[in-house]
Amino acid sequence: MKVIKKSSGLVWLAIFVVVIGIACVSYFVFRSQSDNSQTAVNKDAKVAQSNNQPPAEKKETATGTVIKTGNSQYGPMLFDSKDQAIYIWQLEDSTTAACYGDCAKEWPPVLTDGVPIATGKVTNDLLGTTKRTDGTTQVTYNSHPLYYYAHEKPGEVKCHNVRSYGGLWWVIQPNGVRAS
Repeated sequence: MKVIKKSSGLVWLAIFVVVIGIACVSYFVFRSQSDNSQTAVNKDAKVAQSNNQPPAEKKETATGTVIKTGNSQYGPMLFDSKDQAIYIWQLEDSTTAACYGDCAKEWPPVLTDGVPIATGKVTNDLLGTTKRTDGTTQVTYNSHPLYYYAHEKPGEVKCHNVRSYGGLWWVIQPNGVRAS
C-alpha cells in the first residue's frame, strides 16, 4: 500500500508541475503577442486599441447651414435657422458668385461649413454650394448663390425687388423661383 501512496503523490505532483508549466508558457505567449501589437489608449474612450487596426471613424455632426421656409408678405420664402431672410441677385445666372467687396458687405453671402441642411418645404435637391474666391463655401438654391441683407433683423424682409449694385435682389420661394 505504501507504494500506491507514493505513486499517487508523484502523479499529483507531476500533474501540478504540468499545469504550472502550461500556465507559464501561456503567460509568456500572451505577453509577447500583446507586446507586439503595441496597444495604445484611445483618450476619448479610455479603451485600449490595437495600432494594427485602423482607428474607428468619427461620426461627423451636421455642420451645414440650415435653410428653412417661412412666410412673408411675398409668400413662402427661404430663411436661415435664425430667421434671417435670404435673397438671390438678378446679375447671377449661374452658381458662380459675383458679389464681392462692398457688395458682399451689404449683401453677405450665406456661407456653410458643411453640406447645407434643408428643412420645412426646402427641396434638398435644389440646395447646393459654390466656392468663393476667398475659399469659403457659399450656399446655392436652384443654382443661384444665396445672400442676406446686412441691415435686416431676423424676420424682416425689406429688400425684395430692390435695385442695388447694378441688379435687383429678390426673395426666393421654396420651388426655387424668385417671388413676384
